[in-house]
Amino acid sequence: MEETVKKLMLACACLLAATAVAGCGSNDSTTASSTETTTETTTTDTTTTVAEEPTVVNIVVVNAAPQGGIVRQTVNKGDRVVLVVKSDVADEIHLHGYDLSRDVTAGGTARLPFTATLPGRFEVELESRGVQIADLTVNG
Repeated sequence: MEETVKKLMLACACLLAATAVAGCGSNDSTTASSTETTTETTTTDTTTTVAEEPTVVNIVVVNAAPQGGIVRQTVNKGDRVVLVVKSDVADEIHLHGYDLSRDVTAGGTARLPFTATLPGRFEVELESRGVQIADLTVNG
């Protein structure tokens, strides 16, 4: 019986070694291909990301009014835009024309991302107070 156990252990060791060697060869080939693909993808993604950075429009609301006056921003049709509103009052931030809105809490920040698809001039306001906080122009 001891001889059978030794043979079985030897067979398992050989199988394990063969699997490890076969796996190593396979992984090296796969790793090389994956590395090349990843490098190309990363380069492409990095270039694309840089080209598509959104225009961030920062608006700070103090005492229910835009600090420094109404924020004016011009973008081009097709641009990605993010309105970032930091407010000391709770209200709804509303982008007219696009009919987009977000609630902002007192002392909080609201982000309103969108793609500028409609050319024109659009008001951003504290909706319930009726106070304009920004003026966005989208060039067509």
